[in-house]
Amino acid sequence: MTKPSDSIQNLLLYITTILIWGSSWLAIKFQLGYVDPMVSVAYRFILASGISWLYCSLSGKLMRFGLRDHFLMFLQGTCLFSLNYLLFYISELTLTSGLAAVIFSTLVVMNMLNGIIFLKNRFELRMGFGACLGLAGIVMVFWPEITNFEMGDKKLTATAIAILATFLASLGNIVSAKNQNNGVPVIQANTYGMAYGALLMLALSFASGKEFTIELTASYIGSLLFLSVFATIFAFLSYLTLVGRVGVERGAYATLVFPLVALGISTVFESYQWSAYAGAGVALILAGNLLILRRSSS
Repeated sequence: MTKPSDSIQNLLLYITTILIWGSSWLAIKFQLGYVDPMVSVAYRFILASGISWLYCSLSGKLMRFGLRDHFLMFLQGTCLFSLNYLLFYISELTLTSGLAAVIFSTLVVMNMLNGIIFLKNRFELRMGFGACLGLAGIVMVFWPEITNFEMGDKKLTATAIAILATFLASLGNIVSAKNQNNGVPVIQANTYGMAYGALLMLALSFASGKEFTIELTASYIGSLLFLSVFATIFAFLSYLTLVGRVGVERGAYATLVFPLVALGISTVFESYQWSAYAGAGVALILAGNLLILRRSSS
């Protein structure tokens, strides 16, 4: 039987995870402009991996792994801690932060599909129906842009970039699952993954001649610290703790709520204009995610 104190702690973990992840999309907006997105992503994960590495060292966690483990952690960093965020940063040059978060919420659908393909997970009809609802929801959210499509439409291009970013993040989750199955702890795998992701962004920045500038403003530095420390480390640790207490399936319900938080923030700070199509689309996406997440408990 769950104690009242445990329920309160679980609720606080949910709220912490949802609020930080929900607000991180707006924080990305403050990273755009003066500093190139690729360089900003490099800064973010240099800082995040450094802090995480310090934590692992001080807590005495094992940091020695085999060459195959390092290869998989590099793949995880490529998909989950570098290229996917670079694409999201680029997409938010055009999309509002709330719409980017809504697209990212389809990660649940992509995880399901990639799990079937790469991890040989069992397909269920409920999962397929949920995926169809999610895809229909994306179409509904962007229906005005689709019906008025013109070649070179920036918003649809940004949408495609955000979808690709979400797909890469899903592949990163698959690699993360492989690492866990191989006995590599999540925190160490993420620490190495963030370090490899930062190195990849640094290498690409140097190769493409990006200028390593930094915007010495409160908005840029504050958002960089928020994204590196809170959105990347604290929120993840909060989510991991939550999953450890309530299980993977129940913990994943946080993904149903944070897009609504992001859209609410976008409505207030970016003047996002709701429409009937957008409302119906968001409802379809959340319903599809709910069907997929409930598959194990039915």
